[in-house]
Amino acid sequence: MKQILIMILICISTNLFSQEEQVIEQPEKRCSLTIGILQGGGSLIGADIELLLTKQFGFQLGAGFTGFGGGLNYHFKPSIRSSFISFQYWNQGIGVSFAQNAIGPNFVYRGKKCFTAQIGLGVPLEKGPAMPDDYVLPPVMLMYSIGGYIPF
Repeated sequence: MKQILIMILICISTNLFSQEEQVIEQPEKRCSLTIGILQGGGSLIGADIELLLTKQFGFQLGAGFTGFGGGLNYHFKPSIRSSFISFQYWNQGIGVSFAQNAIGPNFVYRGKKCFTAQIGLGVPLEKGPAMPDDYVLPPVMLMYSIGGYIPF
């Protein structure tokens, strides 16, 4: 009888999960801060803040050393850490330092940790007083930036 009782206790104890590690689910981060070169609307040094509106659509605003901009983003995965396609507006310069502004699509790569870079094409909208008078705006221009991002 003792042997049967011991066998039953051993069988029951192997099915208990009291020693299993309990994973506490962290809520997914929905915002990020990006800082870098030509961030913040094509500023020399700038920053952008992005907020996910849904799981894959986001909105960003940015500013920096003499510039500002914004964009609408579509992430490939439902995460702030994923790469995305962005339709952006860049305003390079303010007041007498205004050079140009442009609008266009960009591909933004986001690494798993903190690296980010983007490349795209933009259509210049207007030329400002900081540009030489004989400068002719091209029909399409390259838009690019590099930096680091921090989700929060």
